[in-house]
Amino acid sequence: MGSSEDARVRLPQLRLDELLEELQARLDAARGTRDRVHSLLEAVLSVGRELDLEQALRSIVEAAAVLVDAEYAALGVIGPDGKRLSAFHTVGVSEEQIAHIGPFPEGHGILGELIRHPEPLRLAKLSDHPASYGFPPHHPPMNTFLGVPIRVRDQVFGNLYLTEKRGGAQFDEEDVSVTLTLAVAAGVAIDNARLYAESRLRERWLRANAEIVHRLMAGGDRTEVLGLIADRAREITGAALAGVAMPMEETDSLSVELALGQEAETLNGLVLPVEGSLLGEAFAGATAVTSADVVHDVRVSAGAPGFTGLGPAVAVPVGTGESGVRGVLLLVREAGRTAFTEKEIDLLRGFAAQAAIAMELAERRLEAEEVAVLKDRDRIARDLHDLAIQRLFATGMTLQSAGRFIEHTEASERVSRAVDDLDETIKIIRSTIFGLRTREGAAGTGLRARTVRVVGDAAPVVGFAPSVRMEGLLDTEVPKEIADHAVAVLSEALTNIARHARADRAEVVLATDGNELRLSVTDNGVGVPAGGRRSGLRNMAERAEQLGGGFELTEPPGGGTALVWCVPLKHA
Repeated sequence: MGSSEDARVRLPQLRLDELLEELQARLDAARGTRDRVHSLLEAVLSVGRELDLEQALRSIVEAAAVLVDAEYAALGVIGPDGKRLSAFHTVGVSEEQIAHIGPFPEGHGILGELIRHPEPLRLAKLSDHPASYGFPPHHPPMNTFLGVPIRVRDQVFGNLYLTEKRGGAQFDEEDVSVTLTLAVAAGVAIDNARLYAESRLRERWLRANAEIVHRLMAGGDRTEVLGLIADRAREITGAALAGVAMPMEETDSLSVELALGQEAETLNGLVLPVEGSLLGEAFAGATAVTSADVVHDVRVSAGAPGFTGLGPAVAVPVGTGESGVRGVLLLVREAGRTAFTEKEIDLLRGFAAQAAIAMELAERRLEAEEVAVLKDRDRIARDLHDLAIQRLFATGMTLQSAGRFIEHTEASERVSRAVDDLDETIKIIRSTIFGLRTREGAAGTGLRARTVRVVGDAAPVVGFAPSVRMEGLLDTEVPKEIADHAVAVLSEALTNIARHARADRAEVVLATDGNELRLSVTDNGVGVPAGGRRSGLRNMAERAEQLGGGFELTEPPGGGTALVWCVPLKHA
């Protein structure tokens, strides 16, 4: 009797223990689920806070490995072609192991399976799948596998790869659910990071455009502005080399006027044909043209010594087909870097177009200022002709008439000299009027302006300021070739005065009557030294003979030297 009663007491006790154990197990499972959900929420929040794309990708991989308790995790970014991986982020593999394994995978085997079929994939053993073909040497052993795609809006951005669940366990359906949830959050985070990066990039382009406009409107010269365009484009796109090519007048060629960065000396000054070259293609078609590798692209490397260490490139027209292409901007990245994406090219194209508009506006402003100056010069010339010359002429006539009634010889001579001085003044004013009405002279490149500059530059060397007198249409009647010779002769003559004459006064007269150009330089020095070097004088004479003219050097009765250089204008 006693033993049967003991058995009945132990039976409820066993059932109670079982119920308690089951309850404890359910409580542990609930607690585990709560902790896992909490970890998932923390991971989602952590990933969502990242605005830097690279850091966001790193956070996603780390969170995925923790959530499913995987020893190894990776995130592969699918490239623009949609067929292979362009970037790979890993967790669990050391830098030393990566170096031994070799290059990151491109998306073959199991990794490629997820690219071709972007659906969750869970495997108990990797080697059992038909797409598996093993691992490279030095790769750690991996058996269990879980892969899920990451979508950004409607596009598959990449895939999460998880292997070797700790403790030798298999990945289960809960792991798949957690990883898919994280992948959704990752897609949002990646999209936000990309949008943020794009906005920052646009901001940098806008700042660069504003800087170029400011520099142009402040009067920056062309070389300075081209350098700024190339430098900012190279900096923003991460290019190793930047160059700007401009069309050469009356030729079908482009000249690289400026190059910055790696191998700049190879590109700088290079003359390229429009037909058959990468830059020429962009110039002629007014569109962006890319190259996967400039080293092996005959459109770039033909005729050049090569671009060692460089790879992807893009040539973008500066300007548009409607307003006219002003030049071409070339950007080249280092070998192994990613090619320029369509979004990058669009931003670059907008930047180059804005730069061209800014350059055109600056030129229009300068032209308007030049027109205003020329109009003002015309007004001054008209006033001088209509008012000053007429009054001087009338004064001279009056003095000349009055001179007939002066009986005192010395007074009569003074009046006569005054009349001569007035005639000389009228000639000078007329010469000035011709200069005012000459566009080239206004630009500072005419013979008048060059003569003034040469005399001004010689003054410190000579020790005094020579007087200058110019007559006739020097800027319009004298061809450039003759003007160049005349400037060279003048410079040589002033140099001789500084070296040998020991003079304290000199006079330069440059005149033309439309038929010939006459340059005379006189001084009150010691004259031409006997036995002195005559190479400079011989050069002057040869220049005159070359142009069909003559050269004469004399010593006036009052001392010094008188140089006369005269050439016909019709000869050229």
